[in-house]
This record gives sequence, structure tokens and C-alpha cells, in this order.
Amino acid sequence: MEGDIGEQADCTTCAYSEDFSNYWTAAMYFRHENGSYKKVPQYPNAQLGTQGKDADNIKGGMTVYYTQKDFWNNGLAEQKITAFKPGFRMTVGDPTYNGASGTPNPGLAYTCLQTILTRGNETLDFPKEPCPAGIMAIHHFPACWDGVNLDSPDHQSHMFSTTKGHFQEAGPCPASHPVRMPQVAYETMWNTTAFKDMWPKDGSQPFVWAFHGNGYGTHADYLFGWKGDSLQRVMDDNCFFHNCGSPGVDGILKTNTVAQMNACAVKSSVEEDVDGWLDHLPGYEHHEK
Repeated sequence: MEGDIGEQADCTTCAYSEDFSNYWTAAMYFRHENGSYKKVPQYPNAQLGTQGKDADNIKGGMTVYYTQKDFWNNGLAEQKITAFKPGFRMTVGDPTYNGASGTPNPGLAYTCLQTILTRGNETLDFPKEPCPAGIMAIHHFPACWDGVNLDSPDHQSHMFSTTKGHFQEAGPCPASHPVRMPQVAYETMWNTTAFKDMWPKDGSQPFVWAFHGNGYGTHADYLFGWKGDSLQRVMDDNCFFHNCGSPGVDGILKTNTVAQMNACAVKSSVEEDVDGWLDHLPGYEHHEK
């Protein structure tokens, strides 16, 4: 997809109605002892205290954060945050990484949820035991831009990561990538509770990403698509969390209702079953026969 995608779509699944960006992570699958696979469902992030009487009906389980400083302070007066430009894209993580060559980006991690509100106690690989409330996958993107390229051949070189993870403020940007941009982070909630009694008897890891990778290979894609100057406006404002706009709050951003978010969908073009119990991961039949 090329150009300004914020001008190409006619609806968005995001809470903010001016956000037409594309956010992607791989699907997670449970691998049964008998060799079959089942896609793990997502569920909404309760940590945000989503407002509204129909909040429980939200579909999907990815929460996207744009922070100026950290999770507790927007740091507005401390430095200029430059919003992404139309056509900008980036990725974080490496699907080929298996953890053998050293410590991966500290912004890529997992939390074994004891409750739906659990935070902290992050691990670099999938949790090694059943989690009472599921697994949260975390992706922190780099926030330093070279100021020139909207993309690069590897989708990463035009950015530089000073990310510290845990929603801490990223470190100073280097001279090669001097432009500070919003710190983008994804939290994706995976409801693994249906599989708690199917954990392999030998204790082996039963979860796998759809690209056949282990937990260390987690990665995510970002394609900017905010309408007009809406993201820059909010980066320049002193609002914080729901005060930037939410049902019942007159904020700087316009918001969708849950019904509007759920009504926005793209018909799947996948021609094989991806949701039932499968004898192979989607697209991998020729590898596993």
C-alpha cells in the first residue's frame, strides 16, 4: 500500500476516528501434543479502563500507545515531538531471531497475566507455564528518525532505537537520527486460558507464532495513517490518556463508538481454514508433510 493511507480508507477500528494507521503483529497458535494447532483468540486491554456501557463488546486485543515521554507524564515542555509523515512505515523485531545470539531488543517482551490487570515481570520468550489470564505481547518501536527517509529496504534503518522498554522514556537520539518522534508501543492480549489443561506433559513450550517462529522472533509492523495534522495536534497538546478524547470527554481528538469500531472490517482473502484445529500452520502444509 503506497501513499497517504489516511486518505484511502473510509473507516477505522481504532477508538480515535482520525487514526487510519495500519498496525500488525503475527497471530499466535497453540500447538497440541497431538501435533494439531489452534489460533489463540485476543481480548480487549482492561488496563486502559475503557469507558462506555458497551466497552465489553470491543473486538480485538491490540492497544496502541503514542507517548511523548513515558507512561505517566507527557513531557510536553521538554522536547519537540515530530509526528510521522504520510507514507511513513517501520517494523520492529526479527522473525528469524531465535534467542541464540544474545539479548534482543528490550522493547520486545511478554507478560504472563495473573489477572487481566497484571503488568511487569516481563520475559523475552513465551511464558514457560500456563498463565491464569493469558499472555500479553509487547512491542516498543524506535522513536528516533533520520529526518529524511519514510522507509528503508529493511524497514528499520531509517529509525534508531534508544528504547528502554517498560514505557520508560527512550534515550537521547543520535546525530544520525536526530528527529524525536512519538514512542509507539503495542500491547496485544492473547486469551490462552482455554488451553491451560492441554499444556504438554513434558513441559515443552506449546505456543508458536504463525510464521513458525518461537517467542524471540516476535515482530510488529507500523504504517502511519492519521488524518491530516491530527497526530501532530495531539503531540503538541498537554492532554493525557482519555482526556485526549473518549466517549463523554470533549478532547482534542474525535472518537468512534464501539459500534462504529466493530462495524469496520475487511473481508478475509485467506482461502484456507485458520481458526479451527489445524494439522499444520496456515501456509505451511508443504513444509510439514
